[in-house]
Amino acid sequence: MVSVFCTLIIPVLNRLIYSMRNKEFGKEFSNGDHTTVTEFVLPGFRDRPELQCFLFVLFLLIYMTTVIGNLGMILLIKIDSRFHTPMYFFLSNLSLVDFCYSSVIAPNMLVNFWVKNPVISFNGCAAQFFFFGSFASIEGFLLSVMAYDRYVAICKPLLYTVTMSPHLSILLVLFTYLAGFVNAAIHTGFTFQLSFCCANVINHFFCDTPPLLKLSCSDTHINEVVIFAFVSFNELSCLLTILISYLYTLVAILRIQSAEGRCKAFSTCASHLMAVTIFFGTILFMYLRPSPSYSMDQDKVVSVFYTLIIPVLNPLIYSLRNKEVKSSLGKIFKTNYFYSCC
Repeated sequence: MVSVFCTLIIPVLNRLIYSMRNKEFGKEFSNGDHTTVTEFVLPGFRDRPELQCFLFVLFLLIYMTTVIGNLGMILLIKIDSRFHTPMYFFLSNLSLVDFCYSSVIAPNMLVNFWVKNPVISFNGCAAQFFFFGSFASIEGFLLSVMAYDRYVAICKPLLYTVTMSPHLSILLVLFTYLAGFVNAAIHTGFTFQLSFCCANVINHFFCDTPPLLKLSCSDTHINEVVIFAFVSFNELSCLLTILISYLYTLVAILRIQSAEGRCKAFSTCASHLMAVTIFFGTILFMYLRPSPSYSMDQDKVVSVFYTLIIPVLNPLIYSLRNKEVKSSLGKIFKTNYFYSCC
C-alpha cells in the first residue's frame, strides 16, 4: 500500500507544489529580488557537538528497537492463529504505521549527525513532510478505531464477531489510511505553496510545520488557521471517540462479576489509554499553541517523543501488558531453543 502511494501520489503532489510555487514566485522571478530555495539544511542536534556521539547511539538503538519491535509484532500476529481477530488486526496495522512514520524521520536524522552538509532537497522535504503527516494522522484514527473495537468487545461481547466482521475491520483500516493521506496532502499543499526566499536553515531534525512556517517569507496566517482547524477537528474528534468509548467500557467493566475478568479488561484498556495519552498529548502540545510561544529548541525535544519514542513504546506497551502475546513469544523462544539444542 505504501509503495502504491509513493508511485501515485508523490508525482501528483510534486506537480501541485511546483505549480503553486511558480504562481507564488512569478513576480520574484521577474524582478530578481529573491533567490528561490531549492534545498533545506537540517542541522538537527548539531548545536551540541559534545552530545553528538551519545545522541547518535541513543537514537540508533531506539530506532533499531522500533524496527525489531514493530515488525516482530506484525510477524507474531501473522503466524499465530490466536491473534487473527479484529483487535490484533488493528494492532498489526498500528505497528506498521509506527514502523513507517519512524522510518520517514530516523534514518535521515541519523545520517545527518555525520555528514558535512546535512541538506535535504525541496522535493525530499515535501515528501518527508507528506509521509510523516500521513502516518501520524493514520495513527490517531487507528487509535480511535481500536477504542471502538474495545467498546464493542467489552460492552457487546455476544455481538462482537458479527459487529466487528472482517469486512468492516478492513473498511475501517482503509478509511484511516485514506483520511490520513488526504489530511497530509492538504497540509503539504498549503505549506509548500509558501515563498521560501533566501533563508533555508530549518532549526529542526526533520521537515515539520512550525519551523517551515518560521522560515517562510510569506504571510503564514492562513496556514496557521488551516493547521489549527484541521488539527483541532482531527484530534478532538478522535479524542471524543476514544473518551466516549472508554466511558461506556469502564461502566461495563465495573459490572463484570469476576475479579479476573475485570483485571483482564482493565489491563487491555490501560495499555491502549497509555498509548493514547502519550500520542495525543505531544501532538496537541506541538500544534495547538499560539505561534509566538513556539520555541524551536523545546520543540525538537518534544518532537523526539512522537517521532521516535512513541513508535518504540507501542509494541512494548501492548506486549508487556498482554498475557497472550507474552505466552506466544515464550512458546516461540522455547521452540527455537529446543531445535537449536537438538
